Amino acid sequence: MNIAITISPLDTGVVLVYFTLIILAGTAMGGFTRSTKDFFMAGQRFGAWLIAFSCVATTVGSYSFIKYATAGFNYGMSSSMSYVNDWIWYGFWAFGWFPIIYYSGVMSVPEYFERRFNARCRAVASGVLLLYMVGYIGINLYTLGVALEPILLPHLQAIWPWFSTIHLVILIAGVTSIYVVAGGQTSVIVTDLIQGVLLLFMGLALFGFGIRFLHMHDQGFWANLPPMWRVPIYKLQEPGNFNSLGIFWQDGIANSAAFWFMHQGLILRFLSARTAKDARKAFTVTLFILMPLATICVSSAGWIGRAMVEAGLLPTDVDPKHIFITVANTVVHTPGFFGLILAALTAALMSTADTLINAVAAVSINDIYRRFWVKNKSDKHYLLMARWISIGAAIVGVSIVPIYMKFKSIYVAHGAFTAAITPPLVVPILLAAFWRRFTAKAAITTMVGGVALVGISIWKPQVMEWCRMGIAEGGENYFRALFGTVVCFVIGIVTSLLTQHDASENTAGLVWGPEREFKELYKGSPINERPGGKLELKLQLADLPNEQVVVPADAAEVLAAEAGDIIFLSHPGRFHGVLRSAHVRLAALPEGITPPDSGHVLVSADLLEQARLKADGSAVLWKIM
Repeated sequence: MNIAITISPLDTGVVLVYFTLIILAGTAMGGFTRSTKDFFMAGQRFGAWLIAFSCVATTVGSYSFIKYATAGFNYGMSSSMSYVNDWIWYGFWAFGWFPIIYYSGVMSVPEYFERRFNARCRAVASGVLLLYMVGYIGINLYTLGVALEPILLPHLQAIWPWFSTIHLVILIAGVTSIYVVAGGQTSVIVTDLIQGVLLLFMGLALFGFGIRFLHMHDQGFWANLPPMWRVPIYKLQEPGNFNSLGIFWQDGIANSAAFWFMHQGLILRFLSARTAKDARKAFTVTLFILMPLATICVSSAGWIGRAMVEAGLLPTDVDPKHIFITVANTVVHTPGFFGLILAALTAALMSTADTLINAVAAVSINDIYRRFWVKNKSDKHYLLMARWISIGAAIVGVSIVPIYMKFKSIYVAHGAFTAAITPPLVVPILLAAFWRRFTAKAAITTMVGGVALVGISIWKPQVMEWCRMGIAEGGENYFRALFGTVVCFVIGIVTSLLTQHDASENTAGLVWGPEREFKELYKGSPINERPGGKLELKLQLADLPNEQVVVPADAAEVLAAEAGDIIFLSHPGRFHGVLRSAHVRLAALPEGITPPDSGHVLVSADLLEQARLKADGSAVLWKIM
């Protein structure tokens, strides 16, 4: 049964104002995007907390509110399992995978495969990764259509009888594309920061409103929640469409590994950090602080809804698929606040879709277009093409929405997608990063063979019976993740043992090892670990190579820096210090160049333009490495 949803003109106005502000904030960042590095990695200028909050906005998609609220309504607090099991991968990512990609200078998973193996591996990985990301765009767009369907469609169809869910999806995709095309990764991070804060605030506020509503009308939240709905882990093997064993393999292993190791949008997000330390700190905060908060935000409407049904405040046949909107519309009575909740739901879609759209453009340009098709063009040409491809990614995402509409629920659709797509690429990533014996032939065989075998399992599910582990009927999408993971590992290990390394294969700085070695390869010289301080210096123009600076001896002593060290140079303002900044190398004074005045730093005109600083201003410098 669907509950009638009421939305006031003020709520509608709040949503429209939110859309407008996000578009303005995102497009305003276009002025800070002048190169493909800016478009894809935001100039590597952001700190840990900004990265962390933008990451949680990316992690919480619109499908999260619908998927996990539905699961929370049907199965209780065990719906949190998917959001709190990523800790399994913490050490592998923070001290294994991330140091490899950051210090090797790679921009994407396919580029890593070429550096580690060869161009053929890059081409195959590009295809699998694009399939994953475009599919994710589609499921996010579909979910938002489902969420807003009972709210907006009746009003829109009263004006335009032909208006449908797919038209609503097209509208949201268009809005998202506007600011991604304008500002790239900088726009994505800034808007996702806003949306991340809104998501957490509104999700927790809705939980509070729901508890208050239940206390006002009955015995309260906990007293009305059935005992089985209070436990954090549901039944091990049943029901088939939601069981702890299946969720562990699908979400805890396959989906979480894919999210942190192969999700190109998140890779670019962490590469946008100004230092590896900032990125690792952001990852830690996201995993252990923001993700647990996020699971309350996305699941609590389902918990509240179940308690309301038990208390007789909602009908027993309420539609679980629309429980988030139903609960929000029932417990929130403050004018305009329901509009903020709708804005938060929309923010969830936009913050995930914008990341994926930018990531699709990054892989398409760097790993296919520039690498194989159109070489040696200007950076402006590739930047223009990246913007066009961003539009194309949104269009393709919209076009596959009808496929997801055929599934029984969003949880099933999302599970089927992740279980089928992720193992053939995430397993080669893990083997390549942590096992030096892994070969190029094994990488290609694992990706191609894995896709083929997972495809066969969809056509003939009986081939997976050996890994069912007692999971009830209907759980094929769950243990398909286990099936795909096991067969991909077997293919990769056996093929590696039967083949030899090619002469072109490279492991230096590309396979897990001491981080100091990665740093020295990245810097190109021994690491200077002397602790230094920050220093504000006046800018002084000089004819220097781009991205090099020269400082007086006393300034170098304060910085504890030597020639060749990597320095972060930024505007002294707190806000502009993020957007107006650059990584530079400290250089010895070249012959024929006048030494810097006391309290000054020599910079080139090109560097000023890159860092967006004024020649008569000053900058703060501190040593990164």
